[in-house]
Amino acid sequence: MREYLLTLCITAAVTYLLTGPVRKFAIVAGAMPEIRARDVHREPTPRLGGIAMFFGLCAGLLVADHLTNLSEVFEKSNEPRALLSGAALIWLIGVLDDKFEIDALIKLGGQMIAAGVMVMQGLTILWLPIPSVGSVALTQWQGTLLTVALVVITINAVNFVDGLDGLAAGMVCIAAAAFFLYAYRIWYSYGIEAAAPATLFSAILMGMCIGFLPHNMHPARIFMGDSGSMLIGLVLAAGAISITGQIDPDALKLFAGSEKAAVHQTVPVYIPLLLPLTIIAVPAADLISAIVRRTWRGQSPFAADRGHLHHRLLEIGHSHSRAVWIMYFWSALIAFGSLAYSVNSASMWIVLGVVFLSAIGLVLLLLPRFTPRAPMWAQHIVPPRYRRRRRAAAAECVEVEQRAPVAVGVAGVNGATALSARSSVPERRKAESSR
Repeated sequence: MREYLLTLCITAAVTYLLTGPVRKFAIVAGAMPEIRARDVHREPTPRLGGIAMFFGLCAGLLVADHLTNLSEVFEKSNEPRALLSGAALIWLIGVLDDKFEIDALIKLGGQMIAAGVMVMQGLTILWLPIPSVGSVALTQWQGTLLTVALVVITINAVNFVDGLDGLAAGMVCIAAAAFFLYAYRIWYSYGIEAAAPATLFSAILMGMCIGFLPHNMHPARIFMGDSGSMLIGLVLAAGAISITGQIDPDALKLFAGSEKAAVHQTVPVYIPLLLPLTIIAVPAADLISAIVRRTWRGQSPFAADRGHLHHRLLEIGHSHSRAVWIMYFWSALIAFGSLAYSVNSASMWIVLGVVFLSAIGLVLLLLPRFTPRAPMWAQHIVPPRYRRRRRAAAAECVEVEQRAPVAVGVAGVNGATALSARSSVPERRKAESSR
């Protein structure tokens, strides 16, 4: 665990320290696109934050290769090198897109090629644990197609949700934390060394996101761009593929006892099928809804719009920061709820806790629909927007402004709406002409 934490900290430090110089480079390189209709920010912000995240990934892999225990991952498995090859390719495509805005179909082809590069080096799904059937071995073509599909879906799900400051990095960090705990439990509790690469990938991914978040929180000084969103999506998919398709479920040795006990004991076997989906449940839901919405309108599935989940939260009335934290809450609830269920699936307290937290999340989600009125004793505790005095005073000011006529020659009415009896423009022109 100490070596994993050391790798995480070094990855975060390298990413954090490089993001500042990368921001200056992005400004000089002109990677500051104009504000589009679907954008939320008001000022041009540089992209190319994925450059710092990629070098953080390289630093994490380099440090892990020189540690005592983690170096065995590189000796016994080719998956770290496969991840680095695919990440370098997808990162290069993202950098070109951040600078030159390449076509969406070209990006899709690049994503498939990057997934194919990882498959050629051994990072692929070999078998699937299916309930009531057992382990089903996949052919080479089946494993390749399933691996490419999972990589492409995860990359685009993360890319689609990257619409608010700090949203994508925070959600992926939460997902990586849940996945790290699951993979470490499989590796440490059951003694399965094949889970070590997925644990390493999750630790490095957390470091990349943690190091970048201080620069990306609202108001963001730099965006990760497609070079960052596609990169962290690929790393997240690589960890899911590693622990789903490389570990033999029979190695867990859970098939013993009665049928009811076996059902509860084999939950960790089936969680790898579900956890990669639950950790991207919110981005995947946003992705599916966007495809259906755009196709229904007769548009391309890759056409940009303002119908994403984070855009709808802003339309409801949430502030920028609150919308981001609500998305964090739901991602953490889904990811860690699934993780807790995999640890003890027979506990009813876990189900009740998830239901209770879901109810709290719905209340927070619909909070702007209500107009709460704080009692007099709580006027100094609640935010200013909920105080009665200020709301009443503001209403009175609006009413007075609507009723009072604006007199000619009166200065100071709304700053720029006052009219004088004699315009100052002719006087200024006359004075200039006399000179």
